[in-house]
Amino acid sequence: MAFLADALSRVKPSATIAATQKARDLKAKGREIISLSVGEPDFDTPDNIKQAAIKAIERGETKYTPVAGIVPLREAIAEKFKRENGLDYKPSQVIVATGGKQILFNALLATLNPGDEVICVAPYWVSYPEMVAICGGTTVTVQTKMEHGFKLQPEDLEAAITPRTKWVILNSPSNPSGAAYTREELKKVTDVLLKHPHVWVLTDDMYEHLVYGDFVFTTPAQVEPALYERTLTMNGVSKSYAMTGWRIGYGAGPDPLIKAMDMLQGQQTSGACSIAQWAAVEALTGPQDFIPKSRKAFEERRDLVVSMLNQARFLKCHSPEGAFYVYPSCEGAIGRKTPEGSVIETDEDFCNALLETEGVAVVQGSAFGAGPNFRVSYATSNALLEDACRKIQRFCGSLN
Repeated sequence: MAFLADALSRVKPSATIAATQKARDLKAKGREIISLSVGEPDFDTPDNIKQAAIKAIERGETKYTPVAGIVPLREAIAEKFKRENGLDYKPSQVIVATGGKQILFNALLATLNPGDEVICVAPYWVSYPEMVAICGGTTVTVQTKMEHGFKLQPEDLEAAITPRTKWVILNSPSNPSGAAYTREELKKVTDVLLKHPHVWVLTDDMYEHLVYGDFVFTTPAQVEPALYERTLTMNGVSKSYAMTGWRIGYGAGPDPLIKAMDMLQGQQTSGACSIAQWAAVEALTGPQDFIPKSRKAFEERRDLVVSMLNQARFLKCHSPEGAFYVYPSCEGAIGRKTPEGSVIETDEDFCNALLETEGVAVVQGSAFGAGPNFRVSYATSNALLEDACRKIQRFCGSLN
C-alpha cells in the first residue's frame, strides 16, 4: 500500500511467531499438533514472584513509573550485575524496558545511521537483522559451522569488520543454536574487538542461567574490562524465571547511551508495567532456588532430544552448552521425496512437510540465517518431547 513506510519493505515477519501461529491454526482445526517452535519455558512463574506482584497491586503500585524503571528494580539489576557478573554499574546506567527486544531495538535506533553496519553471527535470532533494517543499518552476517559448535571464530570476525561497523551482536547462550562461549573462547573474540575501538558490543545474555554441566557463563565486559565503555549488556527475567508474559528486559551500559535510550523510550512506551517491575525486583532479590531446578529439567530434556534426533535418518544434532534449543542439520534430507512425492528442496520444505505429515512444528534454519537446519525448542514436557522426536524419526524414515 502506497501510504506505508519504505522501511517496511526491508522487514520480514518473525518466522518463529509465524510457525507458532501456523501450529495454533492447525490445532484450532482439530489437528493434534506438538509445537516445538516457541521459545518459552513451560514452567509457571514462581509463587514468590506472583505474590510480590499481588502485594504491589494491593499497595497501589499502579501509577506511571520513571521511563528507565523504578529505582528499586534498577538497584536490584545493578546488584545482580555486580554479584553474578563482576560488573560495576550505577543504577543510572541501567534501563528497564518492555522485554529484552525493546532494549535491543532502542540501542540500535539510538545509534545507527544509514550505511552503518551491524555484525550478526549466524545462526542468529530472527529479530536482529530485522531491527537493524528498521533502524536504517546494514546487517553483515558471519557464518559459523557445526564443527565449531556454531561459535564465532576470531578470524571470521576480523574479516567482517570494516570502517562502517558500528555494533557486533553477541548472543550466548544462543537462540537458536544453544551455543555458549567459554571464557577462553570469548577472550579470543574480545581480543579482536580491542583492535577496533570504533566497534561497540551489544551482548544478549537472556539465557545466562540456562547453561549445563560444569559450564561457567561469562559476558564480554567481564572477560575484557577494556570493552566496558563500549558494551551494552542486555538481559531480562523472561527465561530464567519463567516470566515471558511479564515483559521485563533490562540493559546496562555507558551513561550517554542509556540516556539516549531513555529519551527514545520516553516517546515510545514510557516505563514498563509497574506491577511487572515489582515482580522483577522479587525475582532478582528473592530466593533463587527455581533456577537450578529448571536448569536440571532443561538439561535432561536437551540430552533426550539430542539422543533421539541423532537416531533419526538424515539428521545430525550437536549437543549445545545452553538455552533450550537444538539446531539439527537436515542436509541429508535435502533432495529426498516424501511418500506423497514432494521433493524436500529446502529446510523450510522439510519443516512444512513435517508439520503436515506428523503434526510437529519446528522453525526452518533459513529464518536464522543458516541452513539447511531447523530449530527445536525443548521447553516442554519430556513426554511431549519423546512423542515429537518419535514422529520426527518416523518422518525422516519415510523419506526416500
